[in-house]
Amino acid sequence: MTGEDRERIIEDEYFDLIIEYRSNPQIIAMFENATLHIMNEVFAILHVPIEEFLEMLPRIRYAEIPILFGLADEASLDASRVLDLRSTSAFNLRGEGVIIAIIDTGIDYTNPVFRKPSGNTKIISIWDQSIHTGPSPEDANFGTIYTSAQINQALVSENPLAIVPSIDENGHGTMLAGIAAGNDVESEGFFGVAPDSDLIIVKLRQAKQVVRDFLMVPDTTVCFQENHIMWAIQYCYKVTRQLNRPLVICLGIGSSQGGHTGRSPISVMADVIANTPNTGFVISVGNEGNLGRHYYGEIDPGIGSNSVELNVGEGDSGFVIELWGNPPGIYSIDILSPAGEYIPRIAPGLIVRREITFIFENTIIFINYQLIESQTGDQLILIRFENTSPGIWRFNVYGHGDMSTGFHMWLPMGDFITGDTYFIQPNIFTTVLAPSTSIIPIAVTSYNPANNNLYVNSSRGYTRDNIIKPEIAAPGVNYLAPTLSHTFEPFNGTSVSAAHTAGVVALMLEWGTIRGNEPNMDTIAIKNYLIRGARRRQNIVYPNRDWGYGILDIFNVFENMRADMSL
Repeated sequence: MTGEDRERIIEDEYFDLIIEYRSNPQIIAMFENATLHIMNEVFAILHVPIEEFLEMLPRIRYAEIPILFGLADEASLDASRVLDLRSTSAFNLRGEGVIIAIIDTGIDYTNPVFRKPSGNTKIISIWDQSIHTGPSPEDANFGTIYTSAQINQALVSENPLAIVPSIDENGHGTMLAGIAAGNDVESEGFFGVAPDSDLIIVKLRQAKQVVRDFLMVPDTTVCFQENHIMWAIQYCYKVTRQLNRPLVICLGIGSSQGGHTGRSPISVMADVIANTPNTGFVISVGNEGNLGRHYYGEIDPGIGSNSVELNVGEGDSGFVIELWGNPPGIYSIDILSPAGEYIPRIAPGLIVRREITFIFENTIIFINYQLIESQTGDQLILIRFENTSPGIWRFNVYGHGDMSTGFHMWLPMGDFITGDTYFIQPNIFTTVLAPSTSIIPIAVTSYNPANNNLYVNSSRGYTRDNIIKPEIAAPGVNYLAPTLSHTFEPFNGTSVSAAHTAGVVALMLEWGTIRGNEPNMDTIAIKNYLIRGARRRQNIVYPNRDWGYGILDIFNVFENMRADMSL
């Protein structure tokens, strides 16, 4: 790869497309000035000049446009009975020999909770995707890798950042790493779940400006790009396989984009990695359940349409709505603005692209119909708002024929929009975020161990095609975790629960792989153990959209094994 090609990987003037280059080679020929960047035997990244991208947009599959991800956030080991497992002499599991990968905002590597008793770091490497001055993964060709030797050198230096300048400006990644594998600090009441595990850290680079602009994500929002996360997953997997050690990948990020069926490129990669021996893959489901950002409607045959009302807040001038129609139906929409301007029904077609302006408002709406979206085969209507007028917007969604039964609409997640933009009659279900919709990884929701209630904002299942997600609930309310000031504070959210579960999965891999009790466990096997051991209430039917299969209980996993072996 030439120096110019490497520059295109990170330059904002080039839009990134994720392509399955063997099944869709014709897309490469569509662009005269693009750079092809092979990721693996399935996926490649095409770096395209923004002008060519916009010109070819009607011919580009939606799944080829990178999904944008945000942080899935806004107690204790006793709740999952981790301490019971430690205090049992036959187990005393602490994650030794296992590597936990945190793919997030980076890490404060100077925090003492990430050091071994010798004073050396427990971090094997940091791949900082935002720094481009040192060696990078040879296949990715961006970012800089810092080794454990460099980190150890930095830790004894008067100016650590002069040697390893990687910083976690946000604190989210530090929090996740601390929960999963931080050292115990009994004086503060803090206990990492798997404190003897080692860490691989990937600090994700912020999404390209051209992708943010296309998907109307505010410049100030923490926002990650699908292909960069895919590179991170691949990097972590390759490092651990070179070291011949078991791996747990933890993702505390999510996106409301896509069909919510686990078929996006990142979900395909997550399924492949999660299905390999000695690997666990854990993903948070998100905190979207109580924010009014999902609508589900059914078409009344007697009326032929369903009316949707959306309140747009003052602070949300630009955002995206995705409408996914249940197969095999065909759907179309009309629009009524807050000022009363009516846009008649836009008829469906194989590919429809419209730019709508208004007389009394400055709003511009870009509408794209894809009658058969490439990954799901279902219809997608993509609606992009620019300079949006605040107030109540109304959409009538029409079904065509007798097979148009229902549809889903999703607003952006997290702080991609404010809490003032929401559907007037929302649906709390089917709010699990990608990539927790992936089939094989363990999707984790959050509950409060103080009262055994579900965290109020937890995203609910199932996926759009009724795959059971989440599968397990873990502690995630008022959970004590490390901060950037080297103190400990309570955190809430499903990414907290995912980090907790990642630590528990590391304990499982220590028992199975490192100690030889069940070598070659993959995520499916680990998931099934956790489901069997989950605590379930008598007055609740399981699985369900809120709790999945129940509350995480690692000690009960091994008690069930003992009971099964005694039969």
